[in-house]
Amino acid sequence: MNVKIINTSSHELPKYQTPCAAGMDICAHLQVPVLLKPLQRKLIPTGLFMEIPEGYEAQIRPRSGLALKNGITVLNTPGTIDADYRGEVGVILVNLSDSDFQIEDGDRIAQMVIARHECAEWTVVETLSSSDRGAGGFGSTSK
Repeated sequence: MNVKIINTSSHELPKYQTPCAAGMDICAHLQVPVLLKPLQRKLIPTGLFMEIPEGYEAQIRPRSGLALKNGITVLNTPGTIDADYRGEVGVILVNLSDSDFQIEDGDRIAQMVIARHECAEWTVVETLSSSDRGAGGFGSTSK
């Protein structure tokens, strides 16, 4: 798949770190470092602008290493970038640790997955088909 991209940062384009990776690492594009205090959230710019093909979205997800080692995650995970959005890609990071965390220009802050999606068309009905689960909700399948 070919995705048009503008990169206003001095960093590499998003890239897969291994041949079988689903997510591409994306970097912070900062004029000055950003300090994230415990439980603080901030929008981190990337310098990336994309034209995603219709029928696809870009999902912004946490990097597992940042989450495990530092408690840094993407707040609205997965963040969705729609095919008709043309603004700069930003990543909402939150610090869930008890320590300050500094983000530097060029740090790999999240990963991006390009995924196909469908648009739903609603059919209003009076009843739904039955299933073994029925209306069982949270915890209903646990024993």
